[in-house]
Amino acid sequence: MARIVMKFGGTSMAGIERIRSVAARVKREVAAGNQVAVVVSAMAGETDRLVNFCREASALYDPREYDVVVSAGEQITSGLLAIALQEIGVPARSWLGWQLPIRTSAAFAKARIEDIDTDALNASLASGEVAVIPGFQGVAEGERVTTLGRGGSDTSAVAVAAAMKADRCDIYTDVDGVYTTDPRIVPRARKLRQVTYEEMLELASVGAKVLQTRSVGLAMKENVRIQVLSSFTGDDAPMADTLPGTMIVGEEEIDEMERQLITGIAHDKNEAKITLTNVPDLPGAVASIFEPLAEGAINVDMIIQNIAHQTGSTDVTFTVPSADLARSIDLLTNAKAKIGFADLVHDTRVAKISVVGVGMRSHAGVASTMFSTLGARRINILAISTSEIKVSVLIDEDETELAVRVLHTAYGLDAEEAA
Repeated sequence: MARIVMKFGGTSMAGIERIRSVAARVKREVAAGNQVAVVVSAMAGETDRLVNFCREASALYDPREYDVVVSAGEQITSGLLAIALQEIGVPARSWLGWQLPIRTSAAFAKARIEDIDTDALNASLASGEVAVIPGFQGVAEGERVTTLGRGGSDTSAVAVAAAMKADRCDIYTDVDGVYTTDPRIVPRARKLRQVTYEEMLELASVGAKVLQTRSVGLAMKENVRIQVLSSFTGDDAPMADTLPGTMIVGEEEIDEMERQLITGIAHDKNEAKITLTNVPDLPGAVASIFEPLAEGAINVDMIIQNIAHQTGSTDVTFTVPSADLARSIDLLTNAKAKIGFADLVHDTRVAKISVVGVGMRSHAGVASTMFSTLGARRINILAISTSEIKVSVLIDEDETELAVRVLHTAYGLDAEEAA
């Protein structure tokens, strides 16, 4: 008997028929003798609808009441799934975040899970019940409902799996696993059987939309095995424990025979490039640029400081998320006198292309292959950033698909036959 957390996203819960399909899938796991907890998202589009209600009610809404409103979507789907399970003969009950409870920080709309009391959950599972838990929500000190931020249901599922010491956390979504790149761009992309936590963390952070970054980081910290599966397979699909999807695990679990130099190619068009011209070439000048951005909680990614001009100044280029561009411009403009730059130039028609793989640690030439491949197709590199297992470049947005395709081929990731 295994302990399993099954997590279903918004598209999987979008309507009663899909909820019935989820219930049937859960019943199969229960029939196999497994103890099952299910974490659910709100129906697709429901959270956006609730957020808009808050904005219409007041531009300066109370974040505590915002959390009360937007957490309702998951409350509804958890109750509906429990009803659907009971209808097909599976004992089930819903457990809201405050009922377990799932204790969080008091950072409303972006809370972090601090502790999960599993006494009631364990008793429920031991009695043969399926526990249905709404994702994305918890309770802070003072018994106020909190939410974890958009996409927080993945984090809820991993946290529940860690707390109940589950054998694995199966995350059902609208894709059937993690691919070497986006199959819509490269039809010859291959589904990966295994990916390390570190690789998935890097892929998630640079544009792969399969899992939320926070959930992967938590899984790595708590050593929770995650499996990514499709919730839109037929009723005769293999059981989850036959590994039809992608397992995200510790590096020690990856078969050495299957370990590749490069695991995947990711792309992200949600980047904006900012250049500050004629910044004084003095100690502390660069710090004065990034201090206001840090205070504004804006994440800066790629940074380039050009060679100093003969005038004793230099140009500094960096990227920020597109959604933070307007705020970044405002913060930098307000700090212009302190920084001392001449002009601020920005560009949103850029894309970040990243190659990711733990094999980089022991192999040279990864960056060289990337640069020479792009150069051969006359794709200009605007900025570069690296980590131990990732190399990213910034290019013109119009060349995104070409760059992904040629790099996928250059690193030997193409499948023998198109999917």
